[in-house]
Amino acid sequence: MPHPLFNTPFIAAPMAGGTSTPALVRAVHEGGGLGFLAAGYKSPEAMSVDIAAARSLGIPFGMNVFVPDPHQLPPGPEAVARLEAYRAELEPEAARYGVTLPPLRLDDDDAWRDKIDALLADPVEFVSFAFGLPGKQVVTALQKAGTTVISSVTSVAEALAAAEEGPDALAVQHTSAGGHTAAFLPDSPEAAGSTGAGTQAAGTTAELVAQVRAAVGLPLIAAGAVMDSRGLRDVLAAGASAAQIGTALVRTDESGARQPHKDALGDPGFTQTAMTRAFTGRPARSLVNDFVRDHQDAPAGYPAIHHLTAPVRAASSAAGDPQRLNLWAGTGWQRAREGSATDVVREYLNGL
Repeated sequence: MPHPLFNTPFIAAPMAGGTSTPALVRAVHEGGGLGFLAAGYKSPEAMSVDIAAARSLGIPFGMNVFVPDPHQLPPGPEAVARLEAYRAELEPEAARYGVTLPPLRLDDDDAWRDKIDALLADPVEFVSFAFGLPGKQVVTALQKAGTTVISSVTSVAEALAAAEEGPDALAVQHTSAGGHTAAFLPDSPEAAGSTGAGTQAAGTTAELVAQVRAAVGLPLIAAGAVMDSRGLRDVLAAGASAAQIGTALVRTDESGARQPHKDALGDPGFTQTAMTRAFTGRPARSLVNDFVRDHQDAPAGYPAIHHLTAPVRAASSAAGDPQRLNLWAGTGWQRAREGSATDVVREYLNGL
């Protein structure tokens, strides 16, 4: 039986940058899952527009929020020097497309406080957090507003730290997951950012879930390369109450991912993924393309590098060139489906 918090074992991963859409939320719900939107990189006003669109559907849904990193706001002098050097390294990439790199932006907290205030004023059913812990005060305030709070973790140590704040559930992300790592403790291997072409995930998502299950009593959501009903069964058997599915939905009709990203997931020319800081300054798992190979020594510096590479990524997408676009993908990307997300969700659930 599905856990009463979620009423389904299938949760659509929140994918920032436009991939998660109200249309995807609806399609996932119609298949029997729970959809999520993503506030990352959006203004509070744009976040509220997405919430209104999803709410008009009359279905439950969630919103994901990035927690700002106090160590990067602002970065110290040595970090700024590394960022300036990386900016110079990227100049040929910008010249390739005839775009201009912006000056370094060192103060972006993704409108953290305004987004929390908006979610308290207009509560949604679920709010999840990534890149850090929101703080007990925020967790409690959202819960009092009627919201189920989910904190994202990547290790037992992070799970124990998150549990201290009293969330309703934990999303347990394995390194095999596509996109950014949710790691936030400085001694986490993922936070340190093992990068470079061919870096692979250690262990399995089910093994990580079992480790966290033994340490905390909260409901767990497994994330990382759960690409079919067998993978879903495995993480449920390991102690998860649900799985958070992202890469399997990127190619679907309702996904807002850029078309070159969708096409790359089905292109046999791409043969591996790697953790890389090249696109955003924060480790994220991507298909290995020229940009990943050319910038394996990219420094830490999120979100400054995200803003720095944005014109290059946009121009690459507009040119239909996947070689300089962030092609987020989990290690099971070859099994990402085309077609309706509704059918994808049904395939997962019908196999249970």
